[in-house]
Amino acid sequence: MAFFTHQRRSFSSSALRNVVIKQVTIIGGGQMGTGIAQVAASTGHTVTLVDTNDDILKKAVKRIEGSLKRVVKKKYADKPEAGEEYIQKVLQNVSTSTDAGSAAQVSDLVLESIVENLKIKQDLFCQLDEAAPAHTLFASNTSFLPISDIASATNRLDRFGGLHFFNPVPMMKLVEVIGTPTTSQETFDSLLNFSKALGKTPVCCKDTPGFIVNRLLLPYIKDSVLLHERGHGSKEDIDIAMKLGLGHPMGPFELCDYVGLDIMKSMVDRWLAMEPKPPFAESENLNKLVAEGKLGIKTGEGFYKK
Repeated sequence: MAFFTHQRRSFSSSALRNVVIKQVTIIGGGQMGTGIAQVAASTGHTVTLVDTNDDILKKAVKRIEGSLKRVVKKKYADKPEAGEEYIQKVLQNVSTSTDAGSAAQVSDLVLESIVENLKIKQDLFCQLDEAAPAHTLFASNTSFLPISDIASATNRLDRFGGLHFFNPVPMMKLVEVIGTPTTSQETFDSLLNFSKALGKTPVCCKDTPGFIVNRLLLPYIKDSVLLHERGHGSKEDIDIAMKLGLGHPMGPFELCDYVGLDIMKSMVDRWLAMEPKPPFAESENLNKLVAEGKLGIKTGEGFYKK
């Protein structure tokens, strides 16, 4: 995956300060990358979208334009001229490039959203590390790979974190902001502030397999499939049960098809490789709360105090 056409350069200075993120380079013109680019451009950030060839980038810009038109159809239904002005204003904030190194040289943040392959991500960031200025923050949009492992290919461990967006990015409000043991507080705060500037709601995550959402999602998906395989429920009934019983927008099988079975299997396989022990174990905290009579709403206190 060739993104580089320039002479590398290195640096040795540290940049432990809060970075106000205005210039953003997003590497990867797929669905996630274009979604992040659209949201960033819509909130006044200058965005450079990077991929390996111009055809991919042209399609990515078309995808952003199409998404913006859907926004305008709802937001500016009675003001078509204002809607067109909005589209053009957002698109003016987006440029494209096949040279990640050059783009990184003028960026406050480089955010990667490419294939979920650790080696490819490490190779990319290793080269970017030598191209980007000292103050530039790095982040990965990986949904499961350890941020520490990706960051290990660079010399800016203090300026490296995770920003995990959810699909479709323009609609989904959540961003998981992941800090590693070496991520500086200044970097973490900058990533939090950037997420808020995008109009998202960030949650703070440790660098554990799957972070928060996928860490909880994967056992649920796996157990749903096993429940069906044991003949304890049809796919349709399980989906309906979780939607109507727990208010989920999609059932587990619908969600698997939406995300992609290959992606779901890949995450499950990685999770089991990293932590082969079953995730369901006795909870000391739950036992303690029950023993103390803190049973939830009916007693006025449980995990939360009413």
